Amino acid sequence: MQPALTLRAQGAITDVAGITVGHYTDGRRPTGCSVVIARAGAVAGVDVRGAAPGTRETDLLAPGNLVQQVHAVMLAGGSAWGLDAASGAVRWLEEQGVGMDVGVGRLPLVPAAVLFDLHVGDMKIRPDAAAGYAACQAASSAHPAEGNVGAGSGAVVGKMFGLPHAMKGGLGTASVTVAGVTVGALIACNAVGDVVDPDTGRPLAGARTQDGRQLRDTRRALLAGEPPHPLLAGSNTTIGVIATDAQLTKVQAQRLAVAGHDGLARAINPVHTMSDGDTLFTLATCVHAQHPGMLVLATMAAEAVARATVRAALAARTLSTADGLLLPCHADLHAGA
Repeated sequence: MQPALTLRAQGAITDVAGITVGHYTDGRRPTGCSVVIARAGAVAGVDVRGAAPGTRETDLLAPGNLVQQVHAVMLAGGSAWGLDAASGAVRWLEEQGVGMDVGVGRLPLVPAAVLFDLHVGDMKIRPDAAAGYAACQAASSAHPAEGNVGAGSGAVVGKMFGLPHAMKGGLGTASVTVAGVTVGALIACNAVGDVVDPDTGRPLAGARTQDGRQLRDTRRALLAGEPPHPLLAGSNTTIGVIATDAQLTKVQAQRLAVAGHDGLARAINPVHTMSDGDTLFTLATCVHAQHPGMLVLATMAAEAVARATVRAALAARTLSTADGLLLPCHADLHAGA
């Protein structure tokens, strides 16, 4: 029986004032990129928990470093090649007059993170600067598309016992509002582990049994002594952006990114492995001068991330490739439940 909490869309990161989202989905193979834009600038932070990250310009987000605001965050497939999508976002933002004033012009600051989707279709097709530019052109404040779109196009979950037994992952979003302040999240889930219901721990999508008809429950299988399939280092990752309209310092933004990983831990099992590059960014648009305190905001961030991660799995749709790979989705295994 499917848990009622996770069956419907629960807000979006674009509920946060000052935030827009755009996707580019490549029609040639399952890959793409997603951009979260804060045209007026946003105080930013980041926390990298996975052991195999692929990132760009994360050092400038360290609380002790100079830059206080960034103007967008790019999430992309394509592994390290996909980082080039951020260059397209920089070009688009410059054309819009968005960026840090450097005297002779405006310099857009666009940190980025990528996930590994090279095993799904032709790996020579990956997001580039043109893809990042197109994602920016498509950005709006509407509820972002979810599932097999943007950075979640080629996402796969539950790869602990081999890709043939895995399932389709994807991209999801959610938001939480308390005392007039909103925290939202956008998550691209490509985890080696299972996506689980945060309230019950029950797997929703992940490694399947040998016949492919049921979920294996990776946690229980590993604890029972079932050996994992050999994993290519760095071939998994969950990446995302947390946004809030609360006024935060750079230190607080970084702490909110830290808290967001609690949400990943509730919705993915196992998480933050040696084969994952899990990375979360925070963007604070500072529209509201007051907020309910960091304890409440941290709780909201973890909740938004957990819900968005679940949405990434529930919104995903079945994918098959020309080379015979079949990745069923949550709906396939829960039809009639």
